[in-house]
Amino acid sequence: MLQLLTFLVEKLSLVSNFKLFESSWLDGEDQELPAQRGPPPPPRRGDLLEVPRTIFTHYGIYLGDNKVAHLIPDILPVLTNDEKLISSVITNKRLILGCMYKAATVRVDTLEDFAYGCNILVNRTDKVMKAQAFPNEDVARRAEKLMGAIPYSLLWNNCEHFVTYCRYGSAASRQTEKVWCL
Repeated sequence: MLQLLTFLVEKLSLVSNFKLFESSWLDGEDQELPAQRGPPPPPRRGDLLEVPRTIFTHYGIYLGDNKVAHLIPDILPVLTNDEKLISSVITNKRLILGCMYKAATVRVDTLEDFAYGCNILVNRTDKVMKAQAFPNEDVARRAEKLMGAIPYSLLWNNCEHFVTYCRYGSAASRQTEKVWCL
């Protein structure tokens, strides 16, 4: 088992060096964007949020009042029904075990916990998705209805699948599509 985990970490490290999972889907992605004046506008209820991570981009739906719904691997709901314990900030150990056991939760965290110190991008996928986005209030309601424990798959049911289903009505992950193109 340790050899398998070492192999996977090595491969993920290799993939991250090639920057295959950067969230730069926009046409003309090498062009510089015009400088913004002042801080970006705050997110609105129903906005799709992106947070760049080391290898992948993490996604969520803004619910308003500084809260974000997002799907995240988590082993704890498999082991307990204690809502207070489950709602605590997910540790890397919980996340890795959730990935291995294929368990996740759609949960609500603060904007700060969701961002985890990274910059938040808002609704960038609207420019590349073929489907029209639902009205923001409908997007937020869809996300709220999906709260709780669900099966997890890095390739077939991850955080990006969750937000694209909520915002566009069809679950898709452009990040995992890039894996298949290797």
